[in-house]
Amino acid sequence: MPTLDRTSQFFAAFAEAPVWVRVGVFFAVWLLVWLPIALPLAAFLKWQPFKPLEVRQKLPLVASLYLLAPIVLWGVAWVQNLPFSSYGLFWNRQVFSSLSVGIGLGTIGLAVLFSLQTVLGWIEWRTESWPKLGSVLLPTLLLGLLVGVIEELVFRGFLFNQLLTAFDFWTAAIASSLIFALLHLVWEGQENVPQLPGLSLMGVVLCLAIGTDLGSIGLAWGLHAGWVWTIATIDSTQLMKPTENAPEWLIGTAGKPLEGVMGLLFLLATGLLLTPLRAILHAG
Repeated sequence: MPTLDRTSQFFAAFAEAPVWVRVGVFFAVWLLVWLPIALPLAAFLKWQPFKPLEVRQKLPLVASLYLLAPIVLWGVAWVQNLPFSSYGLFWNRQVFSSLSVGIGLGTIGLAVLFSLQTVLGWIEWRTESWPKLGSVLLPTLLLGLLVGVIEELVFRGFLFNQLLTAFDFWTAAIASSLIFALLHLVWEGQENVPQLPGLSLMGVVLCLAIGTDLGSIGLAWGLHAGWVWTIATIDSTQLMKPTENAPEWLIGTAGKPLEGVMGLLFLLATGLLLTPLRAILHAG
C-alpha cells in the first residue's frame, strides 16, 4: 500500500538521518505537541519566553511540558525501532538501587558544602524556618524525582546517547551539556546566564554518572533529584541566607549555588567520586 510504503520510507530516513537532524526533529515535535497547552497557559500566567518566572508561573508550564516528554520519546523510539529502555530507564532493582545511592550522594554532598560555608561564616540558618520542613519535604522530593527523571531521559538518555552515535564520549557530553544549560534560559532569561558554566558542568557530571552506571540513568536521576530536592527545600522554606561576609563569586546568590566557584568545585568533587562508585554499584 502506498501510504504504508511512504511511512516505512520516512521511518527509515529518520533512523539514518544525521544526528543533528534526529535531535532537531525530537525537540521540534516536543515543542509542537506542547504549544496547544503552552499558549493558553502562557496567556493566563502572563509569561513571556526568556523572561524570569515566579514559582506559581513556572510549575504549571514546566509540568505540562515535562509530562509530554515520555510520550514524544516513546514515539521517537518506535520510529527508530528501539525499546524505550534504550534511554537508560530499566525498571529493575538495580535502577532503584542506583537512584537511592544518587539521592544520598547528592543530598549529603550539598550538606557538606553548606556545612563548610556555615563554618566559614558565609551562610546562616534561620531557626524559625525549621518547623516548615515537615510540610515541604515530601512535595519537594516528588518534584526532584519528576524533574530528575524527565531531564535525565531527555538530555542524557536521548540527547547524549544520540550524540554518542556520531561523536566520542567527551564531545557528546560537552555538547549535550551545553544544550542542557542553554535551554534553562527559556525559563529564567538573562538571570540564569551566571549559572550557565555550572549547569554545563553539572550536565557533564551527569553524563559521567551514566557511564558509571553502565548506561542506566538511575545514578544520574538520583543525583539530579537529590540536588533539586535539597535546593528546593531550602528555597521554599527560606531556611538559609548568605551573610554579609559571603563573597557571591565564591558561593553564588541565594538558591543558586552553581553561580559560585564553590558550586563548581562541588560538581568536580562529585565527578571524581563517580569512578570508584562503579565497583560499588555493580559489585557481583
